[in-house]
Formats: sequence, C-alpha cells, structure tokens
Amino acid sequence: MFYVKRLYRFILKSFLPLFLMTFFICLFIVLMQFLWKYVDEMVGKGLELSVLAELFFYAAVTMVPMALPLAVLLASLMTFGNLGERLELLAIKAAGVSLIQIMRPLAVVIAFIAIGAFFFQNNVLPKAQVKMWTLLYSMRQKSPELDIPEGAFYDQISGYNLYVKQKDHKTGMLRDVMIYDVSEGFDNAMIILADSGKLKLTDDKEHLFLTLYNGESFENLKNQRTAQGNVPYRRETFQLKEILIAFDANFNRMDDGFMQNQYIGKDLNALRASIDSMSYEVDSIGISYGNLLRNSGYFSLYGSNNTQIMTTEEEKQVITRQASEINLDSLFMSSGNQRRQMYLDRAISKAENYKQNYEYRSYTLKDELKVIRRHEIEMYKKFTLSFACLIFFFIGAPLGAIIRKGGLGMPVVVSVFMFIFYYIIDNTGYKMARDGRWEVWEGMWLSSAVLLPLGIFLTSKAVKDSAVFNADAYINFFKKIIGKQETRNIVLKEVVIDDMIPSVAMEKINNLSEECLQFTKLYGNKHQNYLSYWTKGYDRELLHRISDRLEDAVTYMQNSTNQLIISKLMDFPILRNLLLYRPTHIRWLGYIFAFLLFPVAIPVYLVGNYQQKHLRHEISVILHTGKEIMLLLEKEEKEQTGEKEDIQ
Repeated sequence: MFYVKRLYRFILKSFLPLFLMTFFICLFIVLMQFLWKYVDEMVGKGLELSVLAELFFYAAVTMVPMALPLAVLLASLMTFGNLGERLELLAIKAAGVSLIQIMRPLAVVIAFIAIGAFFFQNNVLPKAQVKMWTLLYSMRQKSPELDIPEGAFYDQISGYNLYVKQKDHKTGMLRDVMIYDVSEGFDNAMIILADSGKLKLTDDKEHLFLTLYNGESFENLKNQRTAQGNVPYRRETFQLKEILIAFDANFNRMDDGFMQNQYIGKDLNALRASIDSMSYEVDSIGISYGNLLRNSGYFSLYGSNNTQIMTTEEEKQVITRQASEINLDSLFMSSGNQRRQMYLDRAISKAENYKQNYEYRSYTLKDELKVIRRHEIEMYKKFTLSFACLIFFFIGAPLGAIIRKGGLGMPVVVSVFMFIFYYIIDNTGYKMARDGRWEVWEGMWLSSAVLLPLGIFLTSKAVKDSAVFNADAYINFFKKIIGKQETRNIVLKEVVIDDMIPSVAMEKINNLSEECLQFTKLYGNKHQNYLSYWTKGYDRELLHRISDRLEDAVTYMQNSTNQLIISKLMDFPILRNLLLYRPTHIRWLGYIFAFLLFPVAIPVYLVGNYQQKHLRHEISVILHTGKEIMLLLEKEEKEQTGEKEDIQ
C-alpha cells in the first residue's frame, strides 16, 4: 500500500507543474487572440493603463473555459509522454501496475478540476463577463484621442471634418486650416478657411476650444429661406475667431445593471427561471396568435372581420350549417366577369394582408425564441466545459502512453490538432443550436458525443498496449481490403537435404486441383450480381484451403533438382484473401449494406467484382500450371523408375 501511495505522489508531482505551466501558456494564447480581435476598440482612445489592465484581467477570467480543456489535454499528454520516453511507464507496468491504476490519481484530480470548473462557470464567470463586456462597450463609446494628421481630413469629431496642411509640433500651431461644419445638417453646412489656428481640450475634457487666425467662413442659411425660394448664405472675414466644440474625451463607464440582465450575467438558477418565464410567455403569445387566426375568418365564414362577432358556439354552428348549404362554386360562376375579378382581387388582398401580418408576428416570436436559445446555450455551457476536461484527460493520457514522446514537440502538435478538431465541432454545434437548426442540447453536446468514443477507444488501446500508431498494422489492413499482387521468386537449391518424391508431389497437385475445380464449379466464370455479392460473396474457407494446399505443394516441390519444375513453380500465383471477395459473413448485414448504404455500396461492389474476376483468373492459372507440372512430374518419375531398373 505504501508503494502505491508513493507512486501516486510521483504521478501527481509529474502532472501538476506541467498542468499549471500549460494552463497559463494556453490562457496567454487565447488572451492574445482576444486582444487581436478587439484591438481596434482600444487603440487611439487614450485609455489609462489601469482601465486596460482591468479589461485584460476580466478577459483572462472569461477565457478560462477555453484554456482549461486544452491545458488538461496538453499536460496529461506530456506527463505520460515523458514517463514513456524515460521508460518509467514501462518499469511501473513491469511491477504489475496497470495503466488504469497509474491514471487513477490524475483522474481524481481532473474530477475535482471539472467540479471546480462547473462552480467557476456558475458563480465567477457571469460576474467577470458582465465586467468585461461593460468595459468593452464603454470603450467603444469613448471618443478617440485627438490626433489630427497632416494633409488628410480628420472625421473623428462628431459633425466636423478638419483638414490641416501642416503642423508645428513645438508650438502646436496648425497651418492652412479647412473646416467643414455639418453639425446642423448638410443643408446648413458651414465652411471655414484660416491661415493658422490652435486646438486644445478644455480642463473638464468635455469640449474642444478652437482658435483661428486670418480667415473667412461661408454659412448656408436655409432656415431663413425667402418667399422666392432662394437660399441665402453668410460670408464672414475674420482675424480672430474662437469656436467651442462639444467633444467628450473622458472615459465614462457604463452601468453593470444592463449586462447583468443578459444571459451572460446569470447563474444556473437565474437562467432556468428566465427560460421558464420566457417559454411561458412565448407559448402564450403563440396560442393567442393561433386563436386570432382561427377566429379571423380565414378558416371559416364567421370571425372578427364580419359585421357581427359570434360569441357562442351555437351561433357559430348555425352560420357554418347555413354556409354549407350554399354552393360557393355555382355562386361564383353565376356572377359576371367583373364581379368574379373583384372577388379574386379581394381574396388575394386579404390573403396577402394575413401573410404580412403573421410574418411580422413570426419575426417577433423568432427574436424571443433566439433569446431563449441563447439562455439555454449558456446553461449547457456550464456542464459541457467540465465534461470536456474529463474527455480530454482520457484522450491525452492514453495518447501520451502510446506515443511515448515528452517535451513540447510531438505533444504540442497532437494537442493543437485535437483542440482544433474539438473547437470546429463545438463551434459547429453552437451555431446550429443558436440558429435553431438543431435542438440546443444536441448542438452543445455534439463535441462531447464525438470525442467521448475517441477517448474510450484510445484508453482501451493503451491499456492493452495495442499498436495504434503502427504503420505496418494499417498497411496490412488495407492489403486485406485491396491487396497487392505479389510474384514468386524460387531459386534452384544447390544442396537439397530432403529430395522431392514425384508421387507425393503429384498427390499434392491433385488435391490442389480438386479444390480449384470445386471453386470453379461453384462460381464458374460469371460475375456475381449486386445482391449476391453482398449476401453471399465467395467462400473464404474454400479460398483458405486452396491457398494452404498451394503453398504446401510449392514448398514441397522447391526441393526438386529439376530446373523446369522450379521455373514452372514461379507461374503459380500468390492467392490473396481479400475482404472484398466477401464483405460480410452475416446475410442480414449484407442486406443492410446493399440497400441502406446504396450510394456507397455501388463503388465497393464494382471494385469487389473486379477483384473476384482477377481471382477466377488466378484459379484457372493454378489449374493450367498444375497440369503442366503433372506432366513434368510423370516424366521425372518414369526416369527415376528406369534408373532403378537399370541398377537392378
């Protein structure tokens, strides 16, 4: 028991420092992604360093859900990769400790991390998201820092466009100033030209004070339009002109109350309460819309569009019975062309009005349903993060045990690839749920449903020490499916220990020919149809017997001293036992492949039919070559018999 405790302590000491290191590295990376995305909202605003630091802190807290699963994956992969590379994992297994026992302490730690991630998502993250988005929106509304360029129009002052040809950076004097004042609208624009001027902020940072020297202004006076329709204007020449422009350069923080009422600022209980209340409201609105549509006269002859509104079911039944006695078709056809056209126009107009009215109402409901989905997405996120941490551990730890590569090389490459794969699937499910194409729970649990089987598969393979990344295993698998034709290479032996006996060899050839004739009798030279291929195929046991008898005969006749026989043996093909000869041994499964997977089954059938044709040709070559070798063996047997008679 003491040994196990020391082992657990050793595993934890190997994992925890790596986890902390990878977590902060991943958090820094995603924080840089955030900075790159919102850098335009912060640059050029003259924000204080404390405000930026506060934003980065809340952004870092908000990015924890994205960095945590990647850190778990990378740390577990590096931990077990280091153990495998240093042969420590092999030594622990040699001591009788299984991989599951080695993973046990880390599984407990990851379980606590997953539980902590849930409470973090539920209690801490909403407050951090409210603070971050409040700061970000406040930064968006802040006016940009005053920095007028040379030789270009500056339009960051609301209602004004300034052009400065040259600036004196020492004195702050502006040369050749042109100002377009459109604060009163384009119809009442004012143009100001000046030789020089100065611009500065007031002490309260809420106004710009502009002093202009030696210039003139042109102002449109459209509000004083004369009776003749002429638009007067005013021209002014000045030596000194002072203008006060509203320009709030302060940073005004928004109230957090608005963001707290959004889905990002609610915990699990608040989200559930909001979803229930909004769902009840949407259902009530939908029921009221349905009742209005049923009573509108669109589905019956009574309703709110009639002069008299029916209030009881008996009155509605009376009107319906009276309407059923009227032949509307005959009434319509007995009317004149003009009146019929009028009926049609009224019907079309009424239908279009109903369509537009209920389309508008559907847009309102669609917005409400979208808000409900966003609340549900936020609720499911609190669970999917914790589950993702567990899944990534059971992916990273087995991968590290299989790859047996530590450090920041291969583990980083594999982790980044796996996380990108996870992010694409998770983002796809999120968008499908947000747009209402899937159920919210389907979209949010999509990534977990895809990666969970992968984690189970890798864990089972690592426990069994299977060669998951052994290229030869996959090459052999594809050889079984498609195969690669091989040729025999037999050389005459210089020294033969066990001489070949022609009669024994002839018996082996006869047995081989009988099996080949049985195959030819069963399948002939015609290809199988589509249904027979998937439900029957070729008998693999018969093919195994033919292949075994062929190899046994060739191996035995390799001891021959006759060069002709050795040469003929190389004409025998090497039979391949491909999966395409018979895709499945179960008949009902063949029907499933044939019908339910019809588009995919067609190319498989064509390739398999070609391979069967090639197999039939190989069987015919075996029969033909066997006959030729039989003649050579009979001749050799006669020669050996003649030699024995001469000796006697």
